[in-house]
Amino acid sequence: MPVISYREALNQAMREEMERDPDVFIMGEEVGHYNGAYKVTQGLLQRFSERRVVDAPIAEMGFAGIGVGAAMVGLRPIIEFMTFNFSLVAIDQIINNAAKIYQMSGGQYHVPIVFRGPGGPAVQVASQHSQALESFYAHVPGLKVAMPSTALDAKGLLKTAIRDDNPVVFIEGETLYNTTWEVPEGELLIPLGQADVKRTGNDITLIAWSKMVWTCLDAARALADDGIDCEVVDIRSLRPLDVDTLAGSVRKTGRCVIVEIGWPVAGFGAEVAYQIQRQCMDSLDAPIERVTSDDVPMPYAKNLEDEVQPQVKDVVAAVRRALYLD
Repeated sequence: MPVISYREALNQAMREEMERDPDVFIMGEEVGHYNGAYKVTQGLLQRFSERRVVDAPIAEMGFAGIGVGAAMVGLRPIIEFMTFNFSLVAIDQIINNAAKIYQMSGGQYHVPIVFRGPGGPAVQVASQHSQALESFYAHVPGLKVAMPSTALDAKGLLKTAIRDDNPVVFIEGETLYNTTWEVPEGELLIPLGQADVKRTGNDITLIAWSKMVWTCLDAARALADDGIDCEVVDIRSLRPLDVDTLAGSVRKTGRCVIVEIGWPVAGFGAEVAYQIQRQCMDSLDAPIERVTSDDVPMPYAKNLEDEVQPQVKDVVAAVRRALYLD
C-alpha cells in the first residue's frame, strides 16, 4: 500500500473530487500560483485553471461569503484559510450564514461548502497564530467539524466532506503535513461521525484528535514499558460525535483520559467528558482526567511554548493518576 504524506493525501482528495465533479472549486489566499501556503493545493491550478482554483485577496469575510453564495446556487466550494486563526475574520459568514441558511430557508437552500486549512499551534508563531478553535465551531448546530490525525483520515474525510450537502469545517493539523501513513489507492470515503481506535488496549482509554493522537500514541508506547496497556481512540469527527465508539472503549477499560491541544475552559474535551460519564457512569473506576494546554495565550519562546502544550509526560502523569499509581 502506498505511503504518502498528510499534505499529499489532502491534495489527492481535492484533485479526485474536482475531476469527479465539475461543480467543485477551490478559493483562498495563495491557493493557485503559490500552490498554497503549505503546498496542499500544489499543481491544481495547472490541472484545473484559474476558473476553478481562485486566488483570493486577504479578505476572509469576503471570499467566505462568496463561497456561501456559490454553494447556495449549486456549486461545491472548498474555501481555504491560510490558517484557521484567520477564520475568525470570516466567522460571521460561517456561523450566521453557512450554518443557518438551510434551516432559515425552510430547506430550500443546501450549503455544500468546506472551510478547510491548518489549525492549532505550529512552532513559534505566537499567540495570534496558535489557537485551537474547534470548540467554537463544534458548538454551532448546522456545522459539521472534522479534524483528521493521519494521511488516511485526511483523504477519506475530506472527500466525504466535499460530497456532503452541509457546511463542513475541516481543520488540518498544522504540524502534521509532513507526517506519513499508508493510504490505499483509488476511492476512499470515511464517514463523518465515526471515531477510530488507533491502538487497542485494556487498562485505560486515551481519547484525542488531530495532533494529540500522536502524543497519545507516544505516551501509550512509553506506558507499555511499565506494563500499562492503553487504548487510543481518535475522535476524527467532532460533530457529529461518535459517542458509541468512545463509550464502548471506556466501558471496556473502566478509565479515561481526554487529551486536547485547546484551552481547558469550555474546551471540546469537556463535552466528551460529559458524554462519557453519562454513558459509562457504572463502568468508570476513576474520575475522567483531562489534559489540555495551559489557560494562557501561547508564548513565543520555544521552551515556554512546549511547556504550555500537552506533552507525553503530561499524558503519562494523567494516566498514572487515573490508575491510582501516584
